[in-house]
Amino acid sequence: MSKNKLYSIALLACLLGLVYLFYSLHFSESTHFKLCIFKDLTGYPCPSCGTTRAIHLFLKGSILASFLMNPFGILVATIMIVIPIWILYDLVTKKETFLINYKKTEHIINRKWIAFLLIVLVVLNWIWNIKKGL
Repeated sequence: MSKNKLYSIALLACLLGLVYLFYSLHFSESTHFKLCIFKDLTGYPCPSCGTTRAIHLFLKGSILASFLMNPFGILVATIMIVIPIWILYDLVTKKETFLINYKKTEHIINRKWIAFLLIVLVVLNWIWNIKKGL
């Protein structure tokens, strides 16, 4: 993937995430808008159910409550904060540190045992979400 394409996709994903987060913070309680199509169709939470609520808790400083809601929330919040700053750094300094680290991370995740471990963690989180009754 080219540098421009990766940076554009990453920034767009972060921007859309921040827009949704802003919307959910200010308007979701009045509209009762829910985004989880999986839960609407099956009645069961998906592995990422509770992520938005976890981000809200994380941003309020309730780290443990955020983790208990959904550990993905801390990861997503961190990514949405770090990636735009990192890309801005690369653009200002005319470097490719984000691209280089993305490729290194992609190479690591492509190892079968790492991919398997990540899948197991997602499945365990999904089971936990079901047990919690999210």
